[in-house]
Amino acid sequence: MNLSPLKQYGIVTTNYWAFTLTDGAMRMLVLFHFHALGYSTLEIAFLFLFYEFFGVVTNLYGGLIGARYGLRLTLWVGTCLQILALLMLMPVSSSWPKVLSVVYVMIAQAISGIAKDLNKMSAKSAIKTVISETPENLQVGEKRLFKWVAILTGSKNALKGVGFFLGGLLLMSMGFNSAMGWMAAGLAMALIPTLVLPGQMGKMKVKPALSSILSKSQGINVLSLARFFLFGARDVWFVVALPVFLEEALGWNFSEIGGFLGLWVVGYGIVQASAPALRRFWGQSQSPGASALQFWNGLLTAVPALLAVALWREVDVSIAITAGLALFGVVFAMNSSIHSYMVLAYTDSESVSLNVGFYYMANASGRLIGTLLSGAIFLLGGMQACLWTSCLLVGLAWLTSLRLPPTLRSSSLLPIN
Repeated sequence: MNLSPLKQYGIVTTNYWAFTLTDGAMRMLVLFHFHALGYSTLEIAFLFLFYEFFGVVTNLYGGLIGARYGLRLTLWVGTCLQILALLMLMPVSSSWPKVLSVVYVMIAQAISGIAKDLNKMSAKSAIKTVISETPENLQVGEKRLFKWVAILTGSKNALKGVGFFLGGLLLMSMGFNSAMGWMAAGLAMALIPTLVLPGQMGKMKVKPALSSILSKSQGINVLSLARFFLFGARDVWFVVALPVFLEEALGWNFSEIGGFLGLWVVGYGIVQASAPALRRFWGQSQSPGASALQFWNGLLTAVPALLAVALWREVDVSIAITAGLALFGVVFAMNSSIHSYMVLAYTDSESVSLNVGFYYMANASGRLIGTLLSGAIFLLGGMQACLWTSCLLVGLAWLTSLRLPPTLRSSSLLPIN
């Protein structure tokens, strides 16, 4: 079947959306289920350790696999591995010894981590098969690239938020084990349309060498380091500490916490998808560059600090968390949207999967560190300590972004002296 690039991208994106729903729901199910069994925040963080660690490894080598064998293969493998991870979690029982439960769930989460980043790398890289690269359409193409990246990233995070709510709802309505089985069946249905994708999608004409995964431009390297700090700053208080804090400090049940976090991620996704329109509303007609990223990084640095001060001054916790989380979500979404565009603006379509894989390796590394710190710091110093650590990490992201060069396309638009 001869599919247009737009139809290819539509199939990949639909699969990515379905995958994202199960990914968000699985995270909430695991977190709430084991917290209800009496696991500490640090023990829960360790359940996600392999998920994040193998995401790092997958992003590092997944781009190479995609460049050599095509994005269809990475998409298929990622989806099938997620189905396997969901099926593995079905027999988990509260009667199992704690050590067995932790090790078994860590292995299932490792498989899910590999699956998630293979799927995400495939979807993000597929954008470049749609956007025109011809010189006469360069400026129009870059605006379209920013728009499509924003829509994909925003819609993914909105659906991840729905997944958070779905996880809490499924846990209360049908229990941990049955929820995993139903999600595996749903994702298997989403795999079927991808069978018509062409095998050449995203494949490089010349197979890249293994050493090419680390051979990056300054722009990719600096942006990747900034991404590492940025996502560490988010996850250090959002992933483990915040759900547990909402239960302990406010007495919310699993459905309420899942709904609240889900609503936040949906709103965060809407802001991401709306980033191009918001920039036009603010009078920014050009595609974003390093200066835009530096501005939003600098603004984000203040948000966790203000929230930490509010908790220290004993402002009403529900108001402080709700308002602070909303503000953090808006500013972080603008940061993330510009990041996702710039990694593609720093690369060309020939090596896109390599660069995207390397970039999201840094993203996964930041999530790994953030997840571990979230459990450990909350156990030692509570939510305020997590927020001050977040402030520090965002500050490091801002300092890193000061070294960003012009993008490949903005450089090509400059007059030649």
